Amino acid sequence: MSSSELAGQTVVVIGGSAGIGLETARRARAEGAEVILTGRDPDRLERAGLEVGAQRTAAFDASDAAAVQRFFQDLPAIDHVMVTAGGPRYGPVLEMDPDDVRQAMSEHIIQALEIARNAAGKMRPGGTIVLMGGTGGRRIGHGLGIVSAATAALPPFTATLAMELAPVRVNLIAAGFVDTPLSASLLGDRLEERRNELRATLPIGRVVGPADVAALAVHIMANTALTGATYDIDGGQQFVY
Repeated sequence: MSSSELAGQTVVVIGGSAGIGLETARRARAEGAEVILTGRDPDRLERAGLEVGAQRTAAFDASDAAAVQRFFQDLPAIDHVMVTAGGPRYGPVLEMDPDDVRQAMSEHIIQALEIARNAAGKMRPGGTIVLMGGTGGRRIGHGLGIVSAATAALPPFTATLAMELAPVRVNLIAAGFVDTPLSASLLGDRLEERRNELRATLPIGRVVGPADVAALAVHIMANTALTGATYDIDGGQQFVY
């Protein structure tokens, strides 16, 4: 990919102050794009914005529909939106109350829908909304709980949204374990053990990092033939676990 692949384009990263979002912003800038970052933590967001030379930043909670609407209302024309905010909810299904189940099943979809609804009118034809999902939840197992059902809902939702928003494109990245600050905070002392386990068992022989996901995200942005699809990036994790 040449350094002019995203030249003259604007990429919005929802959840862009750390991890996959921040790495995607770095990659997009390296490919010639202007970037706009959002995040919940104003201080961390400001540091990230300065690091990548963001055109602008905006601190808000992406699950707040009114805040999402205000953010997009104020934007000029944009090309691509990457959504990395939010995460899965684990736990036995029978221990969840109905409100928890509703939230776990709908949180990602409602958030993506509100972002798409507000972003579409600002996006140039050929641009894409890139959503984040996972491959781990495709297997049924103790401890995963509602995650498997929520994971299964995202690919058809992505395809439906792509049909309704055309010529704006919509695509889904399904990641396995990615070595991010969030993963580090969740695993704590077990982080290095998990890395070693993955190095020993994954077909690629190494751990997937944020830069790997960012490279895929930027390719999806640049390749205007891609829409309505799900792209796995887990180093083969789903086949060996």
